[in-house]
Amino acid sequence: MSTAEMSTGVTEPKGANNDTVRRLNMIEAINDALDIMLERDPDVIVLGEDVGYFGGVFRCTAGLQEKHGKTRVFDTPISECGIIGVAVGMGAYGLRPVPEIQFADYIYPGLDQLVSEAARLRYRSATEYIAPMTVRTPFGGGIFGGQTHSQSPEALFTHVSGLKTVIPSTPYDAKGLLISCIEDNDPVIFFEPKRIYNGPFSGYYDKPAEPWKRHPQSEVPEGYYRIPLGKARTVTEGEALTVLAYGTMVHVAESVCREKGVDAEILDLRTLAPLDIEAIEASVKKTGRCLIVHEATRTSGFGAELSALVTERCFYHLEAPVERVTGFDTPYPHSLEWAYFPGPIRIGEAIDQLLSE
Repeated sequence: MSTAEMSTGVTEPKGANNDTVRRLNMIEAINDALDIMLERDPDVIVLGEDVGYFGGVFRCTAGLQEKHGKTRVFDTPISECGIIGVAVGMGAYGLRPVPEIQFADYIYPGLDQLVSEAARLRYRSATEYIAPMTVRTPFGGGIFGGQTHSQSPEALFTHVSGLKTVIPSTPYDAKGLLISCIEDNDPVIFFEPKRIYNGPFSGYYDKPAEPWKRHPQSEVPEGYYRIPLGKARTVTEGEALTVLAYGTMVHVAESVCREKGVDAEILDLRTLAPLDIEAIEASVKKTGRCLIVHEATRTSGFGAELSALVTERCFYHLEAPVERVTGFDTPYPHSLEWAYFPGPIRIGEAIDQLLSE
């Protein structure tokens, strides 16, 4: 499989050799993207708690301050509203800030700056000012972080007009999407699924998963390349049903379908806003069945929007009601987080239900 075939809608690398690839995990791919953009564009600034000398709590910014200097990569006080508010001002001034919020759970103090300032700046100024900022933040479970380090708040941001919401599921996509986000003229929330920072399924299955370093999507080209926002990736083609997922759940759903021998068409949405509704519609009309999988709570989760869109656009093609497998409508559990995740049992039962109708 060539690099260009790994994802749909890939802008060919500029100044990069497609034949020169490295096998990276997601942390390394994100670090590579930030390094490239700091090198290419003097207006790119990385800021956040512990992103400088320490290199980030998950090491995504390791070595960047030493290489690019303390004025380009710097630590901030523990003040999420301050971090995001400063980034809005930087963007309006002409810079391209990349603030990191250490965990998505701590993004709420900066919600007013994101919703009332960043998302509306272009419109309220009649395009005189923009907020070209990319807010990076790890989200979801996988580290037994409990209620304050494991939330999946993506639906809150897809609700806000003017914000873009991006969630990679592979190192290849993480690098290409992050570069596109940094170069975008609108504010973007870039959620990083921490459970697969180092590769999928760690500690999840009794039997070892295929080593991540052998996965085609761990092959990341050197240099600059972009993956356009708003384009889903077809993980597997199939005829029996369509599975819509993003982030960690792409790998879980793919593993379940493979183990059950289901001829599923799995779409990795990659960006929730803007959403590739055309790809979703084409797939569901082909298969006639749709399963939605996400880690966030069920009520008002993004799966509800997906279900509504599929029903509106594909109603006469559906052979069965749309199924959702999600987290539970409870506070996020600490010791029971593996039971909280959509896993093989619940996803398998939903697949069996869909195929029986």
